[in-house]
This record gives sequence, C-alpha cells and structure tokens, in this order.
Amino acid sequence: MKWTIGQLQKFRDKELRIDEFVDISDIKERDSQIRGVSPIKVTGRVDIHSSDITFHLHLSGTLILPCSRTLVDVKYPIDIDTTETFILKAELAEYAMDEATAIIGDVVDLIPVIKENLLLEIPMQVFCEDVNVEGAAPQTGEHWSVLNEEEQKQKVDPRLAKLANYFDNNKES
Repeated sequence: MKWTIGQLQKFRDKELRIDEFVDISDIKERDSQIRGVSPIKVTGRVDIHSSDITFHLHLSGTLILPCSRTLVDVKYPIDIDTTETFILKAELAEYAMDEATAIIGDVVDLIPVIKENLLLEIPMQVFCEDVNVEGAAPQTGEHWSVLNEEEQKQKVDPRLAKLANYFDNNKES
C-alpha cells in the first residue's frame, strides 16, 4: 500500500481504485489488548490533485479482543469508512494538520493510516455472548456472583428493602 508521488500523478485524470488485502498483524505490538487480527480488506478510490491526494477508503476485517467479563477471545468485526488526505506541498496552509497528513519524502504509505484507524476503532469494553465458555473467568464464587441486568434490577439490597415502600406510606398520611 505504498506509492511514489510520481506513480500517483500518472492517475491524475483517471480513476484509481483500491481493492486489496493487507496484513497488519504487527499491530498487536502497539496494543497488547489485540490478541489477533485478520487480513484487512481495503477498498476505495483515490482523488489526485496538484496539491493533495485524497483516499476514500473502506476497511473491513476482524480483531480478536478479550471479553471484559470473562477474558475469552471475542471476534470484533471492523467496518470503517474513512477519508485521508495527504498534502504534497508542505507550505500549503489551507489544510489544518489534524485534517491532513504532510508527505515526508516521495512516498505515500497507507499502512500507518490503516493501523491508526483500527486502533481508534477498538471499544473500551467487548463482551462475549456466552459466559459459560471453557477457560472463561468464573461467574460465581463464595458469597458473590455476577448478575445480569435483569437480575440486578429485580434484586433489592436487603439493607434497603424497608425503603422500597417509603413514598407509598408518605402519600397515605
């Protein structure tokens, strides 16, 4: 996913389409939470102008992340649409640097941009559907258990049980 500026300028008046798979398995080194990554499918088109190059990309694949509750592997699907602009001339001030990337040297490399987008897509918490998976963290123990949302709403702390009807008693008096 690297092109020289000269290679891209040849497609200035033509349409350049991207449809490739990239292996970015080394992204696991940047974030220890990522346990695995499938090849990422990159599709899109490129708009080439005299002052900038804009990539309209769609990224899809799967990340393997740990379940926040049980620590088992969860396949987290990735489906990202992004637009990335590279500035050819560093002296152009019409772009804010957070909206565009200045090209250093003569090569446009999309791999760092793809990795950055994937890292930003990782959620704070991921949950697996089945909590009774072999190798999962225990869901009960001595004097404790993990409650689902329904159980949590139904169960009233015994210390606060007398307060459940407090407002009903006040209305009658």
